[in-house]
Amino acid sequence: MKSYIVYTRVSTEDQGRSGLGLEAQQRDIRIFLTQFSDVPYEVIAEFQDVLSGADDGRPELTKALTLARKTGADLLVAKLDRLSRRVAFIATIMDDKRVNLRVASMPHADKFQLHIYAALAEQERDFISARTKAALQAAKARGVKLGGMRDAMMKRNVAVKANADRFAHSVAPIILSMRENNETLQGIADALNASGKPTPRGGQWTATAVKRVIARARDTAVASNVQ
Repeated sequence: MKSYIVYTRVSTEDQGRSGLGLEAQQRDIRIFLTQFSDVPYEVIAEFQDVLSGADDGRPELTKALTLARKTGADLLVAKLDRLSRRVAFIATIMDDKRVNLRVASMPHADKFQLHIYAALAEQERDFISARTKAALQAAKARGVKLGGMRDAMMKRNVAVKANADRFAHSVAPIILSMRENNETLQGIADALNASGKPTPRGGQWTATAVKRVIARARDTAVASNVQ
């Protein structure tokens, strides 16, 4: 019989955000168990931490990992970022031969793909931070007084333009890596959506959107070679 140890993580902020609250995590785990798990199966234990995603000192996760090593049961989480938002932390767990990690929203992902998704998530957070700072600096340089509806719209427009110019370059290495491993365009789009990573405009990934990122990356490479 297939055995699972379920781990969930919530924070005060997450409770109000779609896809991150406890109810959403339980839904994703239920879908995985009923539609993607080997049968018969059993959930031998459930653990839950309530704290920030930036905090890796999680007592309940420690208990879950200890039990997984002892019993050989799979550690099951709803989304990869429920485990951690730090790629180094996730990589350490995946490198543990005594722990088999399963992610409900990515039921067919192997360890290589999970590592790619973790790296993509961390890269995206760094990019968003840099983009926000660049937008504010550009506005200040133009003498715009920050604050108010006009300034909010200006910052949004600057961010959108910066995103359009640089987002493809940011995610292209990850997408190209998955493509080189024979992942289909739709498969890449589904994986990005499942991992909660939006497009530059905050929408859902499609095969066409993935293809555009690949094409833009190749065009940029050609232009660089010409120069």
